[in-house]
Amino acid sequence: MSDLVVREETAVAVSPNPLAMVADAVQKGTDPAVIKALMDLAERYEANEARKAYVTALNEFKRNPPEIFKTKSVSFGQGKTSYKHATLDQVSGVIGAALSKVGISHRWETEQLEGGTIRVTCVLTHLQGHSERTPLQASPDTSGSKNSIQAVGSTVTYLQRYTLLSATGMAVNDGTDDDGRQGKKMADTIKADFLTAIEDCADEAAAAKLWQAIATATTAAGDVAAHDELRAAMVAKRKTFKKQERTI
Repeated sequence: MSDLVVREETAVAVSPNPLAMVADAVQKGTDPAVIKALMDLAERYEANEARKAYVTALNEFKRNPPEIFKTKSVSFGQGKTSYKHATLDQVSGVIGAALSKVGISHRWETEQLEGGTIRVTCVLTHLQGHSERTPLQASPDTSGSKNSIQAVGSTVTYLQRYTLLSATGMAVNDGTDDDGRQGKKMADTIKADFLTAIEDCADEAAAAKLWQAIATATTAAGDVAAHDELRAAMVAKRKTFKKQERTI
């Protein structure tokens, strides 16, 4: 029996990974062509391990995904189209915080294609290096009274929001079926602390960081009213930064 155990342990020990094989080959002065082949094998091995780590992390994210609610109301006038949607800062803040817990970060790449079409690609990257890309493209949004720059910015924002949702397999809760959470309130003390923090913000960078925390908290609580109130306070605060810049 003991001899069998020894043979099993030996069998495991003689199965080095490709990285160890490369190091051993270099040390022994193996033919460069063989070393190159081993390096190619090691590169494929590392890429496959990174891919498996990414899939494992994303599955962990999906086991307990965050909730995102449509909190921004849009109306084109009485009797015309109106709807609600989740804002980019809310989607990015909530999903980004949850992704970071499993070792995944997100970013976007933006291109303007021939004919003015805009392509935005959401890139999810695991800490081991594997990335997955989700592209979408659309024409500039010229609705309303937008100028050419605003039209491009509107489309970029729209595509950023939806590529991130698509890349993570997330859906936005419209508030009509939320397990009884609709109408719940965030604790008044927490909301008051956020309002104080907004007032104390010293610059745009601090405001952006604070808003991510606010969006995460209001979404977790399912408190649409608190979200709208805090958002209005943040918008007002950010306007003061622009006034200060103009007076300098």
